[in-house]
Amino acid sequence: MSEKIHLWPEEIVTSSDSISISAIIEMPGGKRQNLWYRLPAVYRDAVTISCDPFVLGIIFRVMKNPVDLYVHGQVSPMLLRNLVEFMDAWKAWRPTKYNRVEISVNAESKQPSLRTDLTIMGFSGGCDSTFTAWRHRSGHAGRQQANLVAGVLVHGFDIPLEEPDVFARAAEKARLTLSSIGMELIPIATNFRAMGGNWEDAHGAGLASCLMLLQERYSAGLIACGYKYSDLPIPPYGTNPITDWMMSSDSFRIITDGAAYTKIEKIKLISEWPEALKYLRVCWSGEHKDRNCCRCQKCVVAMLSFRLVGLPLPESFEHDISDKEIMRLRYHDQAQIRSMRILAERARNAKIHASWVRALELSVWNNRIRLALMQRIPFRNLARRIYRFFLPPLQ
Repeated sequence: MSEKIHLWPEEIVTSSDSISISAIIEMPGGKRQNLWYRLPAVYRDAVTISCDPFVLGIIFRVMKNPVDLYVHGQVSPMLLRNLVEFMDAWKAWRPTKYNRVEISVNAESKQPSLRTDLTIMGFSGGCDSTFTAWRHRSGHAGRQQANLVAGVLVHGFDIPLEEPDVFARAAEKARLTLSSIGMELIPIATNFRAMGGNWEDAHGAGLASCLMLLQERYSAGLIACGYKYSDLPIPPYGTNPITDWMMSSDSFRIITDGAAYTKIEKIKLISEWPEALKYLRVCWSGEHKDRNCCRCQKCVVAMLSFRLVGLPLPESFEHDISDKEIMRLRYHDQAQIRSMRILAERARNAKIHASWVRALELSVWNNRIRLALMQRIPFRNLARRIYRFFLPPLQ
């Protein structure tokens, strides 16, 4: 058994107010872990008996090991076919990190197609997911219109499982936002992220697994895209319009939404929605994860985007940011630098010559030099001294 990764689904456990769905994952060498999901008991009839959600939940872990996966349960044949292409794509993007492996199952079982067009989405409360919700509920989606009725907020993703009170406050904001346009909020807790792995690559599969868990009631799940097609980084992040659809099954489609729009265009549209502006939550790295810290890169992108389109800062952002604070921003990777550079370019293209645009350009330049120096690992301490000598912090 140690020559393969094994997945055993467990019995669904129902209590008075919640249900728990889990599977045992046995890695090569015999180490076992339990992947679980928990949600309100009222959604019991929506939960699938298929192992499709669990396969998506561990697909990146499987690709990291040069051994095959055996699922002791039923899996959609279409999902199995799609995942071959999915693994090939990620292997091409990350050839030293991921492999294409064989997935064997007890039974390939096509789930009966639902006679419904009810659709759900991942809803974090940020700009992208808020845009998707408003676009489909307000009639702006045209021929792409989906019968979007619910949003899934996941406890254990950006808000750790150890912070239930924080999640409760964030969930209440999300509930108030969605209820104002006739959608319901479905809170799901999972230990997906706590099990480890590369979050940047795997978070899309984690979200898809949560959406697919509910395929007995809904026929499709929307994943809001964070990049416009023309701005898409290669290799892309875990949610992207190239591989998202490859996580679809016979009876449940995963659909990328909003990749034709820039962040600026999204903010213009959601500015029509008062509740969205009141409860918008883009932050995941601040001290209080149920609100916006107004200083991280995600917060600043949103705040400056409102400036760019000439809109006042919404009340969901408690503090504005000064030019000096913009120049002092520290970005963690090239992707963050790229996002800020695109924002600065769009401001210049819009012929905005405000001082904050120059401050943003300087922060991008500073961080490009800083990261270039810091990434030379053997000379990290020397690089820090050089950087501090030539680019001292502002007084």
